[in-house]
Amino acid sequence: MNNFNIPIIDQNFLLRILGGFLVLIAGWIVAKILKKVIKKFLEKIRLNQIMKRLGWIEAFSRVGLNLDLVKFFGEIAQWLVFLVFLLFAVEFLGLSQFSQFLAKIVDYFPNILVASLIFLATVFLVDFTYRIFFGIVKEEEEKTEVSYSKFLGVVVRRAIWVLATLAILYQLQIVPHLILSLFVAILGLIVLAVGISFGLGGKEIAKKILEEWKEKLP
Repeated sequence: MNNFNIPIIDQNFLLRILGGFLVLIAGWIVAKILKKVIKKFLEKIRLNQIMKRLGWIEAFSRVGLNLDLVKFFGEIAQWLVFLVFLLFAVEFLGLSQFSQFLAKIVDYFPNILVASLIFLATVFLVDFTYRIFFGIVKEEEEKTEVSYSKFLGVVVRRAIWVLATLAILYQLQIVPHLILSLFVAILGLIVLAVGISFGLGGKEIAKKILEEWKEKLP
């Protein structure tokens, strides 16, 4: 009697493998299509050109990063969709433990995305503060505050990078309680330093930079 059951069991298993394989193929196709759609949309709104005109591509190059934002967002969308389809395929095969592992990766993926966006925003913010403090030094090069402004600029830029690193670690859920305490302390330092810089004339420089960005936008 058991001999007659074996072919049926094998046939069901082969069908599950075939079904999982088809789900993977469908997922890869959908992910590729979504990537093309997102890239075409971002190219249509000229995202890279806008970033270049605002000087932010140059800011990326200062930290040794040649980043194509259109490609970046396209790749993220592609792999997120493919991971979801991979999860469906594994569940279809009945591999419960591996399915739970993939589910955790899919749930964790938004944290990686947010951490990446924090890093990008940090590059912009560091470049912005660099231009403010550089403007202060340039305008006050005959005054005693020059060396102080330079020092303050270095402190603020370093503090922003440290703060961003803590924010990324917190987003990735790495020692969150300790990270949060350090985050608040360093944020206070940055607020104090920026307040001092605005008192030294940074307000007008920041206003000028924002006006330049506004003029460069299409």
